[in-house]
Amino acid sequence: MTQEKQTRSQIKRAAIIEAARTTFKALGVTATSMDKLAEVAGVSKRTVYNHFATKEALVMTLMTDLWKKALSQPSEPYHPNKPLAPQLQQLVRCDIEHIQSEEHIEVSRMVIGHLFYASEMQQEIKKIIKEENAISRWIKAADKDGRINVDDIEQAQDKVHSLIKGQCFWPLIFQMSEPLTDKEKDQRAAEIVKVFLCRYRT
Repeated sequence: MTQEKQTRSQIKRAAIIEAARTTFKALGVTATSMDKLAEVAGVSKRTVYNHFATKEALVMTLMTDLWKKALSQPSEPYHPNKPLAPQLQQLVRCDIEHIQSEEHIEVSRMVIGHLFYASEMQQEIKKIIKEENAISRWIKAADKDGRINVDDIEQAQDKVHSLIKGQCFWPLIFQMSEPLTDKEKDQRAAEIVKVFLCRYRT
């Protein structure tokens, strides 16, 4: 009986999140009321508040779920007996694919547009994006193996992500360019890895 109730609760929570995703996109976060979310989700307003106390909590949930989804994607670990560039290039290419996805761009615009100036939300965002990912694990392993020389792992990881976001994320966020083609993603990944390895390869 308890399991059945929990399942219903999970279904309602998922419906609210999906309602937020579509309604925030259509109307904007500020213009979306909790009443509207309840209507679109097909639940009561009280149910919405039981799961999410504020719209900000919903926006953060959208971002967190998206980030966890990216972290859960299978990725190749560091291989000590294989060339460095193709290994890291594959990981960078996967990262580019994720950040250029329509879902990621939509949620990022919501977060930037609604929470950018909220200091308490900025701290939550920093916690999320600082979680270890495939690229940081690879950098640690390659450094430990002595094939790259990195004094500050976090700084090295930030450099990779700055290159990725500068070329593949911010131009899309501000609608300065169209999404990259697969060929262009491969080219960007190769260039980013080339720059990184020129700096850190032993």
